[in-house]
Amino acid sequence: MVKTETIAAIATALSPAGIGIIRISGEDAPEIADRIFVPAKGKKKLADQKGYTVHYGHIAENGEILDEVLALVMRAPHSYTTENCVEIHCHGGILVLRRILSAILRNGARMAEPGEFTRRAFLGGRIDLSQAEAVMDLINAKSDYARKSSVRQLGGALSEKVRSLRETILYETAYIESALDDPEHISLDGYPERLKGILIPMAEELQNLAATFSRGKVVREGIQTVILGKPNAGKSSLMNVLVGEDRAIVTDVEGTTRDTLEEQIRLRGISLNIIDTAGIRETDNIVEKIGVDKARSIVDKADLILYIVDGSRPLDENDRQILELIEGRRAIVLLNKSDLRQVLTAEEVENVSGRKVLPVSAKEQTGFDRLEETIESMFLSGEIDFNEELIITNDRHRAALEEAEKSLQLVLESIESGMTEDFFTVDLLNAYEELGSIIGESMEDDLAEEIFRNFCMGK
Repeated sequence: MVKTETIAAIATALSPAGIGIIRISGEDAPEIADRIFVPAKGKKKLADQKGYTVHYGHIAENGEILDEVLALVMRAPHSYTTENCVEIHCHGGILVLRRILSAILRNGARMAEPGEFTRRAFLGGRIDLSQAEAVMDLINAKSDYARKSSVRQLGGALSEKVRSLRETILYETAYIESALDDPEHISLDGYPERLKGILIPMAEELQNLAATFSRGKVVREGIQTVILGKPNAGKSSLMNVLVGEDRAIVTDVEGTTRDTLEEQIRLRGISLNIIDTAGIRETDNIVEKIGVDKARSIVDKADLILYIVDGSRPLDENDRQILELIEGRRAIVLLNKSDLRQVLTAEEVENVSGRKVLPVSAKEQTGFDRLEETIESMFLSGEIDFNEELIITNDRHRAALEEAEKSLQLVLESIESGMTEDFFTVDLLNAYEELGSIIGESMEDDLAEEIFRNFCMGK
């Protein structure tokens, strides 16, 4: 790799902790570290040490000791960035970390940009673009499913699949070009049917892989879950049960909730972004009306709606408005207040709503096991086997897979239309390029810059 500037940044969170890490990367990393590292014994220099060695000492500048540290030396290309690296492991105080980083910057390094360490790993060929994106997904994982999916992608599961598909496409393209250039020695007799037999299952594989994005989005971002119901149906009580604490105000007064209230929970490994809303009803109260309008508008962004019906009161016009609002959407109807005298049965609500109804009691916290099972079944179709199944969690990857599949379908249409083989290569190469964009082997430089710009500092 061409020599680049040596960079440095704090690699751990800027919050008080037992240990903090400052990463230095670049050809001169050991020499720069030596300018402020004082070994506990002898005069050994980090620049003279082998990779994967740890050295005890102090960080000092202008005769002042800043901290007691361990210095970890890694040699190119066997480091995260594929460059020479030194990591300073010090105490995790914010002031200490900033003082040591400032000393490093004054002694020859420059401040790393967000994602620059990972970008150098990508440019050094240690990881491809899909693996680089998996690094940030792993850092931001909101559930155990998300963590497992990110680890699998970081390990190269998607990369291997994409490279295998591209190799097949490239081989067939090269075969066509060779046959067209040398028809005397390479025959295309019967080739369109042979190619068809290759592309049909490949197109189906791409389509199936892209289709996993709906579940992958849930794995990565969580389920946007909106609680709806008329006033005093038990929405806030449900919110408190799911969150596990008194997060929302609960009273007997209708219209207590005037604005949306958001919390994130984990349910059976799935992340739910729960939004409690104002009770939906006709009202002349200006503040309450704003809350009701906001509840209606937020439904459009919901992955899941939990519609709460008060089993101790008959259905009214407010309930009918809510049923119209959730029509055609993914929703679960909960018949709440089963601890009170019921004037509604689950069967009656099912007949009106056309949906399966789950009886629950937010007060007594009963019926919630079935709710969890239902949500898991709706979004994950049972437990995902991360040892076997590859799931797409990135919208950019989904779009590339869909475009590649469209290109293969165009080739199949050309075959069916009896077009000559030279027409096949254009669409084959389009599919090849689209798949290459997933792993960063064919893409615009500004796209890569945008991806790494969204990384956190120090990674």
